[in-house]
Amino acid sequence: MFGYYLLLALQSLKRNRVLTGLMVLAIAVGIGASMTTLTVMHILSGDPLPGRSAHIFYPQVDPDPNDGDDHEPRDVMDFHSAIDLWSAKRADRQALIAKGDIRVKAPDADIPALKLRLLATTADFFPMFDVPFLYGQAWGAADDERRTRVVVISDDLNRKLFGGANSVGRTLRVRDSDLRIVGVLKPWRPSPLFYDVAGGRFSEGDTADFYVKPEDIMIPFSTGQDINRNHFEQFTCWRTPDLTGNQQNFPCLWVSLWVQLNDASKVAAYRRFVADYAAQQMALGRFNHAGNTRMRSLMAWLDFNHVVPSDVRLQTWLAFAFLVICLFNTVGLLLAKFLHRGGEIGVRRALGATRAAVFMQCLVEASVVGLVGGLGGWLLTLLGLWIVRRQPTVYADLVHLDFSMFMLTFAAAIAATLLAGLLPAFRASRVAPALQLKTL
Repeated sequence: MFGYYLLLALQSLKRNRVLTGLMVLAIAVGIGASMTTLTVMHILSGDPLPGRSAHIFYPQVDPDPNDGDDHEPRDVMDFHSAIDLWSAKRADRQALIAKGDIRVKAPDADIPALKLRLLATTADFFPMFDVPFLYGQAWGAADDERRTRVVVISDDLNRKLFGGANSVGRTLRVRDSDLRIVGVLKPWRPSPLFYDVAGGRFSEGDTADFYVKPEDIMIPFSTGQDINRNHFEQFTCWRTPDLTGNQQNFPCLWVSLWVQLNDASKVAAYRRFVADYAAQQMALGRFNHAGNTRMRSLMAWLDFNHVVPSDVRLQTWLAFAFLVICLFNTVGLLLAKFLHRGGEIGVRRALGATRAAVFMQCLVEASVVGLVGGLGGWLLTLLGLWIVRRQPTVYADLVHLDFSMFMLTFAAAIAATLLAGLLPAFRASRVAPALQLKTL
């Protein structure tokens, strides 16, 4: 029966090719615009650690004496609070993080010194965040304690300095120190760069920088305190620091702590531990308020920071509004097409076709328009994503059409045209056969 309806639909569509082309174009343009923006939104709002994010948490305490318990705590910790929580070893895995700019040179490579982003972290960073290695491996916990002069570099930097060869064991001069390369990462591009997310609520939607590439060099946190002392990037300070002193004692926030907790009981226990730590620090006089602590999961932290740029959200809403306009145009075109065939439908009804059969024939015709429009929408989506990849945005290289979005393009096109065809099909099925035969 479906084959019969399909044959009738194809014959009807061929009969008025201009009208058919207009309907296909309306659906294709609407689907292309909406699926382009939806794909970008899908990529930027996805889970950067699928299967792991539910076990990754971001604890916060607030040493700022200018705050109170009625405010959200600061997004980053001071050095001593982060070190205290990390040293307690209450989590299954935990990683300290500080970042900054630094000059790097490979002594045996004929390339000038480069100014790169530095990540100082601890050994658990790599297994906790499932960081992939091309050559070598990460440093161990003992290297954190011994302040070992080792470094892990990105695939991009390895290609730039060593032509992509296995550079494990070679030397990298970082600021004024020689570090031995122990690992080279595979191409790794989390979206967003979740461990670096902070301050999103103050960005007024300008959060594209959360999608930058990972740092090119990673060193032990303790080693970083030796070779990059007083040069780490600070999130904020509650009073002006004495720059001649040690950054570890600055009244500033510049260290992050991420923890992995593998079950609900450990999550509850660590949350209590953070609260108890703040209360202890208040009793010691270092904090002047103790109730301002939080511990959000990875995805909750990203939501709190509104990581998807506001312009991407706006473009998505505008694209779907445009799709609705295209659907209304399609409704009008289908209605005109079906009612124009009133005589044909009347003859079919007089020969015994039921209203349901006429209704189904019209819906099949609409679905064929949707399928062809979906193909056109897919091509326009590919064109749209190609254009996005050439925009000067930090996340442009992330944009691609995966299989799920590919299938959604066709499903959306067919669903949209079926929805648009409901009213015209219903009106066509209500055509009075006697009246139509009388006018023939």
